Amino acid sequence: MRGKIVFYWLIGIVIAAIVMVAAFYFDESVRNFMAQHQNRATHNFMRKVSRFGDWPEHFALGLALAGFAWWRGNRKWTRIFLSMLIALSIAGVLGHGIKIATGRARPSVRAEEVWNRFSTKYQAFPSGHVAASTAFFGVLFFANLRAGLACLSIPILIGFSRMHVNAHYLSDVVFAAILGILCAILVAHFLLQPIRNQQSKVDIGGHTRR
Repeated sequence: MRGKIVFYWLIGIVIAAIVMVAAFYFDESVRNFMAQHQNRATHNFMRKVSRFGDWPEHFALGLALAGFAWWRGNRKWTRIFLSMLIALSIAGVLGHGIKIATGRARPSVRAEEVWNRFSTKYQAFPSGHVAASTAFFGVLFFANLRAGLACLSIPILIGFSRMHVNAHYLSDVVFAAILGILCAILVAHFLLQPIRNQQSKVDIGGHTRR
């Protein structure tokens, strides 16, 4: 069993590496495509998506959902929503640290602008919006496949919006998505396991397992 897990992780790492290489290769092509295919309505929409797709909005949503689930006495969903918040926080901290360490300028940054390495205002790699959103909804995906798939379009749309407003390159968004997935896997493994164990006991007790 452990050998299979190691094998799957190695396959995942290889796929992620290939995807990242491709993303870096197409950075400029995607940026030029975005610049050439813009109109006022789409740009305004993407600006709003980018504005409301940041981590504070996700955190507020998760906190509200966790509070509602707790008020309803649903311990399972309270745990899931709190796990989503934890994954969001981990992705945010890691993403911030990587931004400071890499110091990659945003596509929109001009050479004459003042550069502050310890501020993420002008730094692009990775996208904090996408990392937070992917980690947040990634935990939901692992907890409830149907609900997670329904929300999958949210981090994807946020990623497109960040490239559309010239805040990030394609590779910034792709790496952020990978980082968010890893954070979601980590949190789901340690915090959602009791839910799976409890569900297994219920299935065994109800004779639904085969």
